[in-house]
Amino acid sequence: MKDNLNILLVEDNLLNQRIVTFNLKKYNHEVVIANNGVEAIEKFREYKFDVILMDIMMPVMDGLEATVRIREIESSDNIDKRTPIIALTANTMDNDRDKCLSYGMDDFMAKPFNIEKLKSIFYELKIPT
Repeated sequence: MKDNLNILLVEDNLLNQRIVTFNLKKYNHEVVIANNGVEAIEKFREYKFDVILMDIMMPVMDGLEATVRIREIESSDNIDKRTPIIALTANTMDNDRDKCLSYGMDDFMAKPFNIEKLKSIFYELKIPT
């Protein structure tokens, strides 16, 4: 993977935050953490991210609603390049993937976190590696 991707990790579970951050930092990526969808939107407005890893089930605002709002911001601000959003979730039913994509996410990754799977998704989405 390319050095220094700016990644927004939206995850409410501290252990999951640590595991994902540890793995991403091995590749010299910058990781900003949001604990829920509301924080994700705030951080999205504040910083430019190369990719967002979005948990689905969180308190305050879930990942689906946060994704819709981020896409609305991109549209209203006429942002040229949409930020890839990858669902990172324990929900692994076939319709969960379809649901995530229908809300504006670009791909879907089941937990537990797997760096090799994420690298494959980055390749498929043409995220610079």
